[in-house]
Amino acid sequence: MGSTPTKPYTPTIPTSLTLQTSKPRPHLITHKKTPKSRMKAVVITTPGAPEVLQLQRVENPKIGDDEVLINVEATALNGADTLQRKGLYSPPPGASPYLGVECAGIVEDVGKNVTRWKIGDQVCALLSGGGYAEKVAVPSGQVLPVPPGISLKDAASFPEVACTVWSTVFMMSHLKAGETFLIHGGSSGIGTFAIQMAKYIGARVFVTVGSDEKLSFCNGLGADVCINYKTEDFVAKVKEETGGKGVDVILDNIGASYFQRNVNSLNIDGRIFMIGFQGGSVTEVNLTSIFAKRITVQGAGLRTRSLENKALIVNEVEKNVWPAIASGKVKPVVYKSFPMSEAAKAHELMESSTHIGKILLIP
Repeated sequence: MGSTPTKPYTPTIPTSLTLQTSKPRPHLITHKKTPKSRMKAVVITTPGAPEVLQLQRVENPKIGDDEVLINVEATALNGADTLQRKGLYSPPPGASPYLGVECAGIVEDVGKNVTRWKIGDQVCALLSGGGYAEKVAVPSGQVLPVPPGISLKDAASFPEVACTVWSTVFMMSHLKAGETFLIHGGSSGIGTFAIQMAKYIGARVFVTVGSDEKLSFCNGLGADVCINYKTEDFVAKVKEETGGKGVDVILDNIGASYFQRNVNSLNIDGRIFMIGFQGGSVTEVNLTSIFAKRITVQGAGLRTRSLENKALIVNEVEKNVWPAIASGKVKPVVYKSFPMSEAAKAHELMESSTHIGKILLIP
């Protein structure tokens, strides 16, 4: 990694060779190494199943005037990675072709317009791609300091979930203290972070998950009402727990198959924010309930936003989320780490949905 000093070149001398001390052979003269122009990265050899991911040598990224070059210590898996691997989600124009939308590491170089960051800084970052590699170039406005008390590797678990949850639940859905909040997929990376952040600001948290183990874990993180969607009707449970009113905000990664049920689960002036379509993208809905309850329906991704919008979100995250992490109220939830050479195994685990929280890759 870039944080390890380069060792001087020491030639290997064959034992059968007799050296002439007065006139050294040219190939035995010690010389200074130049930086490697190629790095290791996980490459999608062809769209498909996890086994299409292979670790290969590729060209190092080049940084622009407003960018930072990071030696990656860890990256984390996200749903976008599995979709891109399958050929279902192309990276934004100009982005790295490699997977990985967040990372943590050490600054190796900075562009001439970068003033905040310097070589040697320990940072984490929100990426448009390129995290599954030894090095990545990232706009300086998407770089964050490692939160106090968090290891450099664990810091890789925060940028994507923090920016997603803060921008959707708080900046756009305006969840506030005293309100009720339902998270679908409560044991996911986004879910485990959203539970902690919502409790930090004083909301009452509901989650849906698919096993008793996940119910117990989410409860331990602070979720007030934990619902096993395989054995319980979450609409009925929400109504029961809220005196028939419904919740104020829903963070939904399911989409079509849950949409009408989400509407039925909302309070007056309720807000749904959709961040995924695991249950499909086309549905039929009774619009009268949206009209009667004054419901707001929103949806957004993070990866395709403008550099300016991402920088704004990252700035808000540092101001509002990093203090919660520094206080110990919001903790990283890392289920397992894999060497980057085992990216395929990491994807298999993620797609099994048996994990809780985040999965990391270590170069």
